[in-house]
This record gives sequence, C-alpha cells and structure tokens, in this order.
Amino acid sequence: MINQLYDRSLSLLTDLYQLTMAYGYFKSGKAEQQAVFNLYFRKHPFQGGFTVACGLSSVIDYLTAFRISEDDLRYLGTLTGSDGKPLFTPDFLEYLRTMEFSCEVEAVPEGTIVFPNEPLLRIKGPILQCQLLETPLLNLINFQTLIATKAARMRLVAGQDTLLEFGLRRAQGPDGGMTASRAAYIGGFDATANVLAGKLYGIPVRGTHAHSWVMSFESELESFETYARIMPNNVTLLVDTYDTIQGVKYAIRVGEQLRQRGYDLGGIRLDSGDLAYLSIEARKLLDGAGFTSTSIVASNDLDEHIMASLKNQGAKINVWGVGTKLVTAYDQPALGGVYKLAAICTKENVWEYKLKLSEQAVKVSTPGIQQVRRYCENSTYKADMIFNEEAPPPALPTMVDPYDFTRRTSLAASLTYEDLLVPVFREGKLVYELPTIEAARRRVQQQLSSFHGGIKRFVNPHTYPVGLEQQLFDLKTDLIFSLRSTRKADVQ
Repeated sequence: MINQLYDRSLSLLTDLYQLTMAYGYFKSGKAEQQAVFNLYFRKHPFQGGFTVACGLSSVIDYLTAFRISEDDLRYLGTLTGSDGKPLFTPDFLEYLRTMEFSCEVEAVPEGTIVFPNEPLLRIKGPILQCQLLETPLLNLINFQTLIATKAARMRLVAGQDTLLEFGLRRAQGPDGGMTASRAAYIGGFDATANVLAGKLYGIPVRGTHAHSWVMSFESELESFETYARIMPNNVTLLVDTYDTIQGVKYAIRVGEQLRQRGYDLGGIRLDSGDLAYLSIEARKLLDGAGFTSTSIVASNDLDEHIMASLKNQGAKINVWGVGTKLVTAYDQPALGGVYKLAAICTKENVWEYKLKLSEQAVKVSTPGIQQVRRYCENSTYKADMIFNEEAPPPALPTMVDPYDFTRRTSLAASLTYEDLLVPVFREGKLVYELPTIEAARRRVQQQLSSFHGGIKRFVNPHTYPVGLEQQLFDLKTDLIFSLRSTRKADVQ
C-alpha cells in the first residue's frame, strides 16, 4: 500500500544511472530488446540458515502504478551534463511519456522460506523497462525481507508467547516504520504499536502508557488508578518508573479494584533492570494475589539472543515488546540483494545467456531464465534446485553445488516438488491474486515447520541443499570458460 503513503509518482525512486542506461538503450536502438533479470541475495542475514521472502505486495503496488508523470518529465528535462547541456533529449522524454509497463514478472510468494542465489523475482521484458526497475525493486524487497527474517527468528524463540512490535519511534523514517511493521507481522509478530500500520494493513494494535504518564501524577498509585478508571478494558501497567517491586504491588491493588468493576488486570510491563529476576519476583506476587492470568510484558532493547538468554534464566515473561533491534535490523542493517541480467533476446529471436564474472566465486552470477524447484519427501523439504526454463530438468535430475562441482545430488523420482516462482504480471497486466497478510504470515510458520530443524539454529545453522540443475551448471561453466578465454585474448 505504498501508494497510500505517497500522493505523488514514485517512478523516479531510482538511481540516476538507471536512467542514463535507459537513455543509452534508447539512443542505441536497444530499448525494446527483450531481456531477463533475476533478483536474489548471496548470503543469509544474521548468520542464519534461512530467509523469509517479503515485499511482493509493495512491488505489485509500485508496478501497478508505474508511470512517468508530467512532473517527473519536467524535472528530468532540467538535468544537465558536464557541458551544461540537457542530459536527456526531448525524443527520449517523449518515449518515457508514452511508455507503458509491459514486463512479465514471476515472484516467490510472500512468506516463502528462501535461500541464497534463488531468484525472488524474475523480470522479463523490454530491457529499458527492466533496467528502470532495478533500484525500486531492490529497495522494496531487501528491507522487508530482512525484517521479516528477523521477526521469524524471534518467533522461533518466543514459541507461544505474544510478540509486540514497538519500533516506530526508532525506525528510519515513516516509510521504514511502516514497512517494518508490516514485515514484522508477516514474520510472526502478533501486533504493533503503529496505529497507521494497523489502519492500512489490518494488523492488530496494542499499547498502554509510558513513564511520562506515571510521572505526571503525584504518586505512582494515583497514575495507575486513574488509568484503570479511564480505560478499564486496556490495562497493562508500566511498573518500573520508580521501584519495580513496589510498582507491581500497586498494580495488584489496582487489579483488585478492577475486579470489583468486572474487569481484570491485563498485564504489567518491565522496561528496565534485571528482567529475569524482576519477572520471576513479579510472577510470585501476581500469582500469590490470584492474578495468575495477568501477563508480564518485557521491553528494553530486546532481540532474539537476549530473549533466548532470558528464557534460559527462567524468566516469567510471556509478552515481548521489541523495537529498535527489530525494525532497524540492528545487527545487520542490509540484506545485500542484487539484480542481474541473465539473458537477452537476439534479433533472431534466440535467447543469449549472460553472466557476470568476478574474482570471487560467490559474485559470479548465474545465467538463464531461472526457476526454483523445491523437492519434498514425507512433508519435509529436502532440496531446492535452480534450473533454466528453456531447458527443463529430466525426469531424474542431478543437482550440482555451484561452489563445489564434486558435490552432486541425484533427485529421486519419488520426491514431490513445487516450483516457487509464480506468475504475477503478464505483458504488464496483474494476473496474481495477492494472498492476505494473514495468509502470508501463516505461510512463514507452515514453511518453517517443513524444514529440518538445523536451519533454524542461531549458531552454526545447517546448510540447506541448494544447487544448479546439471544442464544449467554446465551452461554456467561453459560461459565462464568462454568469457575468461575471450578476456585473456583481449589482454594479449
């Protein structure tokens, strides 16, 4: 719903070099040449063993409204080169004015568990249009995928506990806050404090009061009583403004008053101090007073590692309010997704495969019109195979590790499979029915339950098997040899 956040065209949400390359394609007569680009990432975030695909909804919003507006064109017309002359000629601006989005887009559904080098998006269409989409698509996918993955890791630790997203005030601007709230919910959080996210995305909202509320009264008890009197159906009291244990005792007193009115004390919140010790002591006091169903909420710069440590210490926390370290992806603030040309159509209407070389094996791209096939046995995912749709796999395919050609896996005919990339746009028209945010959220947990538990470890996670189908591996290898030999001849 990014178009509801901004009331102007987002078509210039791109890097200048995308436009200068588009201009180059136009002037050289290549603008309409068909090309294929793949969007993928090279390494799991947070040193983990899995990643959660997220952001497709925003991509659909962006592409559905993709038009170069008159205001955009006027601005582009003001840009100049080093000689002071216009950067773009009027005929190019006119081309942009009449251009209609006509690409085909395949994508992995939101909430799918994905792995390095697997395309999350595949774009096929006029190379000029494909090029213009690189920056915005990476912007929309990278961050949301990062946050959804972080949230899913916290859900693994929390188990059946409630997870609340409290990060808006620490997020990188309004857009960062909104997209983080949505991605966190898909990743497994139960609610957000972000009211606008609740309105636009249908996410449950939760929240009570801050320390300033307590400090504005003559006493802590008065602040609790006043709050409970005004809002008896939403009482979670922040008990650590002065003395936490005394604050819990005051909360119990207010809870007894609430019960006389037919309400209950929903929870207490701990925002500082030794959360393990304080939660244990608070639980004793609450249970001793008959408030066994009252929740203990904890906040204060939590992440999955701190949560795991608190659980190991026997903390009695059953609601976790997580902010900064979730919405900023504090320990790894970027996913590192890339967008690479993989094929281009010649004048003879033949696909010519493309590959980017590098001195680092991990940065050598994979050619082809790629699809990802996920194999399953007895409801457990066993392996993912990347193949070229122009050369479909045989009935008994062989999968090759792209970084160690000696590691090859023959995939049995008894395995069932599904292809992960599904059609989203055909000739620029939306053909995909986007699942609800609730469905995307369920998909994350359903998928995680079908993988070996080792990929969910935080320390030295299991490496899930992902490889290239034999024909695609051979194609990539042949291209590498061909390009290296050509480059060597050029040097000589």
